Amino acid sequence: MSSPALTLSRLGSGGLITNYFCTSACRHCLYRCSPGWPKDYITAEMARRNLETVRRLGCTAVHIGGGEPLLRPDGLANVLDAARQAGVRVEYVETNSSWYQDHASACAVLEKLAEHGLDTLLVSISPLHNERIPFYKVKGVLAACRQVGLSILPWIADFFTDLAAFDERRPHAPEEYCQRFGADYWATLPRRYWIAPGGRALETFGGFRPQKPLARLAAEGSQGCGELAEVGHFHLDLYGNYIPGLCAGLAIRRDDLGAPLNPEDYPLIARLFAGGIGALVAYAAETYGFPAGGLSLWTALPRSPEGRLRSAPSKPAYGSKCEVCYEVRRFLVVDKGVNSKELAPRGHYLYG
Repeated sequence: MSSPALTLSRLGSGGLITNYFCTSACRHCLYRCSPGWPKDYITAEMARRNLETVRRLGCTAVHIGGGEPLLRPDGLANVLDAARQAGVRVEYVETNSSWYQDHASACAVLEKLAEHGLDTLLVSISPLHNERIPFYKVKGVLAACRQVGLSILPWIADFFTDLAAFDERRPHAPEEYCQRFGADYWATLPRRYWIAPGGRALETFGGFRPQKPLARLAAEGSQGCGELAEVGHFHLDLYGNYIPGLCAGLAIRRDDLGAPLNPEDYPLIARLFAGGIGALVAYAAETYGFPAGGLSLWTALPRSPEGRLRSAPSKPAYGSKCEVCYEVRRFLVVDKGVNSKELAPRGHYLYG
């Protein structure tokens, strides 16, 4: 492969993922967090090493998310301490409010975290969260923040009225929102709420997007996936994985940042970066027998003698190149049992 190797020598703004286990399994979750994940939480040492790395590469501020970071308040306090020691400012901590029990205990948790440097909480407010988290918990966390003096980022406040139309003491399914606000309510959410095209969002919202043949998607992306080089909203997780762009389920080892990636160590990412999903599909077919293994969405992709895609597969169309990429990666991990540092953490494909 003669194309320049992906090099991540300078980082912009990003975040730490403290845990993938979560009380919820939101339909739009980029990282496919859920109660099914192991109860692992980032250690103080891992947080320190992650933060020292991003600081060395030019990033001076991060946010903290999960999973649900406040399921382990003591662990979160350690992360806040590590950020201070590394000279990295914590812009905000994300929460879905599922941990809320009552006003007094919530205030006690937030007061303690404030002592360790927490000053802003991003509070998720959406029908996607309300499917499993009663609205009274969200309102309780907002009230506790005000009591303690923490700043609030309501994400997003525009949904407050929608959620308030229902009984706040219990969760509400998508069907209830469609019954109250119209049959197309769920389909309109991506226009009201920024949702990354990955993880469960591909399953939830992929069908609402204009569909394109795979050959067309491959041709449109033949110059490569530049998103892999995006550093304006990166993440490092509790296992030392750097998630390139917002491509959850793809990983670069933290210690490989700062230098050109060796294509032999990162064959999937190297091909995506150089040739896009067409190159990824061709490599998976040649190396792992894709679409062998019974993945019904795919048939063999006809190629010219030079290896270029020349016609569409039997599945007529896909909502995005990200959907294609994810199906290939899921096939490799789930159907073929591939164990690769690029396809990490494996729980993204197995637990979510």
